[in-house]
Amino acid sequence: MRAACLALPFVLSAALPAQAGPLLPHRAVYDLALENASDRSGITGIVGRMVYEFNGSECDAYTVKFRFVTQIDTPDITRITDQQTTTFEDGDGKTFNFVTRSFVDSVMDKEVRGSAKTEGSETVVSLEKPEKQEFALEKTQFPTQHLLELLDNARKGETFYETTLFDGSEDADRIMTTTVIIGKGSTPAANDPERKAIKTLADDEFWPVDIAYFDLKGDQGEEIPTYRISFKLHESGITRDLVMDYGDFSMTGTLVDLALFEPAKDCAQ
Repeated sequence: MRAACLALPFVLSAALPAQAGPLLPHRAVYDLALENASDRSGITGIVGRMVYEFNGSECDAYTVKFRFVTQIDTPDITRITDQQTTTFEDGDGKTFNFVTRSFVDSVMDKEVRGSAKTEGSETVVSLEKPEKQEFALEKTQFPTQHLLELLDNARKGETFYETTLFDGSEDADRIMTTTVIIGKGSTPAANDPERKAIKTLADDEFWPVDIAYFDLKGDQGEEIPTYRISFKLHESGITRDLVMDYGDFSMTGTLVDLALFEPAKDCAQ
């Protein structure tokens, strides 16, 4: 399965307008559960946990630590998958370093490690693992800039747009096209099940967002997304109430704990 970054992960080649607030450093913990599964998937149950930690600023660069652990049940076997990702993205959105380690039943299954940078009309990717190689893709943006662009469009009242993204996922050899739908902004209802978890942000505005990811390198035959995610996006960049749809199955992610870190200092300071 593909687990996307919500920086999102649940996503500007320029900084936000001066009136927009910065992204809030935080650690968010989500409980995962199976929502739907087709007979073809063979899945009878999924439970798990996702931990997403975001730090940094436009001045100091952005770092993300992400862990996605699931227990997947089928009629014949139960497996534990564990994906651990760490990324570094400079404040200008021109360089991006990434490492992802994937485990199945505590045994290393795959490691992808490398870096990417935008140069002229290209995104140049340099991989160290699983094997050394360098190649050029079309110019795109990295996850935090993707998120900043999304927030900027939400504030402007945009409801639909298309953009591209490189996040180092899978084999780190492709750019994804993303189509983004943004709903009307609102504040959490009094009976919102995640209201307690979001604590001091409970009265802050959020937007319902749906993002579909299309593989530019793949041959789908039809314009079918390889993955899609819907979530509630707060002004601070925090996401919650996730639904992750992989086609043959989907799962939910419910925010159960949120730790807020010291806000990043203004660049002028």
